[in-house]
Amino acid sequence: MFKQLIRSGVRTPAAAPRLARFISFDAAKQPRIRLGSEAPNFDVDTTEGKINFHNWIGDKWAILFSHPADFTPVCTTELGAFSKLKPEFDKRGVKLIGLSTEGVPSHKEWIKDIEEVVTNGAKFEFPIIADEKLEVSYLYDMLTEADFQQIAKKPVFTVRSVFVIDPAKKVRLIMTYPASTGRNTAEVLRVVDALQKADAKSIATPVNWTEGEDVIIPPTVSDEAAKEKFGDFNKVKPYLRFTKA
Repeated sequence: MFKQLIRSGVRTPAAAPRLARFISFDAAKQPRIRLGSEAPNFDVDTTEGKINFHNWIGDKWAILFSHPADFTPVCTTELGAFSKLKPEFDKRGVKLIGLSTEGVPSHKEWIKDIEEVVTNGAKFEFPIIADEKLEVSYLYDMLTEADFQQIAKKPVFTVRSVFVIDPAKKVRLIMTYPASTGRNTAEVLRVVDALQKADAKSIATPVNWTEGEDVIIPPTVSDEAAKEKFGDFNKVKPYLRFTKA
């Protein structure tokens, strides 16, 4: 409906406030989602029913990732890959939720394709948000620069963003991919491991770190405190110390 109103120029009294938000666009009021921001809350329809996003997250971690439309080739492979990897996210207390700018009926038809060509018949295992009015897309600033510049003039679509959100509803990681490049599900899982390890042990993780490898002691921790907390550690430089975690 929103797209049709934009195209036709029709403004009904009920639609006018929402249309004005985009037609009289003010860049200064564009949502800012930064690391450490509270993940914006919303109520929305999904393939598994209506949800309130914060209530749906509950006391878990969550990964919200977006798609510009249903039945798109790269996104089909991604949703299937995340579904296949869901048991690993479950082990880490992480909930998955996708988003696309079509409605629930379209999503459910798309899921049939995903189950056929990616999951080899296995059931698709998490909800997809129906963001037909682009409300969540704008709320989370899921726009390309070109669309951002045209936001007051035409309908726009989402980019392919990933948000990792912790149980306190804080945004902990943001990744955005161009349409041509598929996401790396193993990397999303890896960064969840790194974030959870950092929270649990008050450490940092080095490049390409995976579970079981040495971690970094933050420079704010003295050698004496590091010895007491971590035991043995390898001091490569005064600012670079590795230990087990």
